Amino acid sequence: MSTTVPPQGCGNIPNDYYFLCDTNNYWGIILEVLAAVGIIVTAILILVLFLLTCKAQDNTKRSLIPVQFLFLLGTLGIFGLTFAFIIRLNEQTAPTRFFLFGVFFALCFACLLAHALDLIKLVRGRSPFSALVLLIMVFGLTIVQVIIAIQYVAVNITALKEMRNVMNKERRRDFVLILIYVLSLMALLCIVSMFVFCGSYKRWKRHGVHILLTALVSIGIWVAWISILIQGISALGEPSLWNDPLLGIVLIVNGWAFLILYAIPELCVLPAPRQPGDYPLENSFCQAKGMKKTYGIENQAYAQEDNAQEENTGSYVPYSTHLQLKNLEPQQEFSIPRPKTRLSPYQEYSGGKGIK
Repeated sequence: MSTTVPPQGCGNIPNDYYFLCDTNNYWGIILEVLAAVGIIVTAILILVLFLLTCKAQDNTKRSLIPVQFLFLLGTLGIFGLTFAFIIRLNEQTAPTRFFLFGVFFALCFACLLAHALDLIKLVRGRSPFSALVLLIMVFGLTIVQVIIAIQYVAVNITALKEMRNVMNKERRRDFVLILIYVLSLMALLCIVSMFVFCGSYKRWKRHGVHILLTALVSIGIWVAWISILIQGISALGEPSLWNDPLLGIVLIVNGWAFLILYAIPELCVLPAPRQPGDYPLENSFCQAKGMKKTYGIENQAYAQEDNAQEENTGSYVPYSTHLQLKNLEPQQEFSIPRPKTRLSPYQEYSGGKGIK
């Protein structure tokens, strides 16, 4: 839709930017304000994360700080990408939409999935992943969506530059198809986060609740907007005119869900001290969790003597023998024998001559 007269609230600017200031179509201004507030809040949370790094007393939480930093960067990109959907679809915004939409969400869900896999080990008292391994997991899961988006944009760059104002039905279908991998990450995240609750260390399950709620809310948001984008809303008029507001709302809602359900709660528990009853000890990761059970017939006579001994003494001495030992009386002290001079057999021999 092109107009020669700028709408109310806009000055002498290109018509592609009218939704940023048009007071008649106020949806653009509302999304713009919400996106700006989300960018500011995310930037503040990044600064808070850096400040809390020195106060984190738990080494297992410190290893997750790089992953949480990447998650906040991905959320910051989601809020910033909202402006590409407020601005009209043109040769600049079309490649940006098709490329960055899936990449930012893939980065966020990859961070959540890496955190969930780390929690699965922690709730069972096992050694967690190192920070380097977690970063490799995040980048490895994200690079797949980057490759998919690059291939699509490179093949359809001419068609994307020719798009003006609205996406046709074919491009809407392509937009959903290149996000299949992101949908797979969300489904995998939801399944993996459920295994966090199968462990004996309850303190780590609180982090699993944050991840599971974020995954469930995100799945609900994505199912709703994909259905609307493909089927359209005939009651609201031309379906193609609602593409940009719909996708902008998705970015805003999902971005705030990331902050409220995951980022802010995780920063609140980051400086919490380690509690001995709920956290596995760092030096216990290399120790055996239990003794191997031996099979055989136990000597009941020894067991009865051992129980009687425990009842009499009122205490239990570990690794004690089942045999009843007698106290030995002190014996005579012994000393090391000294060498004595041996008498010569010729000592009494006078050396006289024989009797005649």
